[in-house]
Amino acid sequence: MLYLIIAIFCSVSVSVLLKVARKNNITIDQAIAFNYITAISLCYFLLKPDFQGLGFTEFFQQSEHQGIFLSLGILLPTVFIFMSKAVEYAGIVRADAAQRLALFLQVLAAVVIFNESISNMKIAGVFIAFLALFCLLSKPTQVIENAGKSIVFLLLVWLGYGIIGVLFKKTALMGGKFPTTLFISFVLAGTLMFLYLLVKKTRWSMPSLIGGIVLGILNFFNILFYIKAHQSLSSSPTIVFAGMDLGVICLGAITGALFFKEKISKINGVGIFLGISAIIFMYAEKLFI
Repeated sequence: MLYLIIAIFCSVSVSVLLKVARKNNITIDQAIAFNYITAISLCYFLLKPDFQGLGFTEFFQQSEHQGIFLSLGILLPTVFIFMSKAVEYAGIVRADAAQRLALFLQVLAAVVIFNESISNMKIAGVFIAFLALFCLLSKPTQVIENAGKSIVFLLLVWLGYGIIGVLFKKTALMGGKFPTTLFISFVLAGTLMFLYLLVKKTRWSMPSLIGGIVLGILNFFNILFYIKAHQSLSSSPTIVFAGMDLGVICLGAITGALFFKEKISKINGVGIFLGISAIIFMYAEKLFI
């Protein structure tokens, strides 16, 4: 559970950094690109990926996990672009809701793909989790002007984040081989992100570089401890999937209220209570069995 708590803390810290980015002249897409350079470096020096005596290209071609790191390498930067478009067309609240409601796909994958046995306690926890999500994401929103594009990008965000969560679970199942998959995924993601920015003919800035380094540190440890949480709770992916989503929203709401004077409505407060209750319900079996 400690790994999950650290992952939640790092994820919320990433959100805080992105929230203050514009005030500090940080261009977010540039920071995301530089973030991958930092993540690649940390992964290489801390996790020491093993290429089994092969070169990068040879390992890439021969690895049995090629599909996973190829999918992650493409999805990580692509979903970021989808998210920015969803925010542009549908607003932050709806885009965040689409990301968090990807929990539905992840819980489904826990049963269908990872063969998790679902007890009555977990079913109750999942039900409460979705009630909590709807309460936490219940905020006043503006009328959507471009409904068609909004729906498309919201669906892409929902699907993309759902798949990424499942792929990280698969990465966790690799045991000691996961650092290599993570390293290659970061290399591919970083390459695609820089190519995207070059096509956009972006003007690089020093604040974005510094922000990207900090973002990379937080993002790397967010992903690392999320994977470790899946490894420590290998038979209960639902706890990790739901715990991460609910934990990020609850801590994010509290952080927003304390540091950014964001208002928490009564229904949001109910959502925080339900979110904590849902995690307790799903984790109860680990405590008492």
